[in-house]
Amino acid sequence: MNKIILIGRLTADPELRNTQSGTAVCTFRLAVDRRFKDKDGEKQTDFINIVAWRQLGELCSKYLGKGRQAAVSGALQIRNYEDKDGNKRQAAEVIAEDVQFLGGGQERSAPASFGAFTDVDDDGLPF
Repeated sequence: MNKIILIGRLTADPELRNTQSGTAVCTFRLAVDRRFKDKDGEKQTDFINIVAWRQLGELCSKYLGKGRQAAVSGALQIRNYEDKDGNKRQAAEVIAEDVQFLGGGQERSAPASFGAFTDVDDDGLPF
């Protein structure tokens, strides 16, 4: 089984691109604080690359922004590639299966169905 769950903040606005076949892919980096501090008492943070495909990627691009907190669940993937100098490299990234948009940061406008309330005058209510 390959399952990872992360909660962190975006380090920058997500980037949305399309593959040559037109499939949407969104990438962003999540800063995730470790549970423990280093020997100097400083909090340690891991910076983890996230990849969201298709509709999930489009939603991430639309509603996430730098500093926004998000919960991501998905699978860890190691991608092999060659850099510009022809050296073989590896990159660890999480392929998102689910992303929950949490509070904080510079939130982009969310649709009304995400937490919109209508004010009701409760003076006329019998209870």
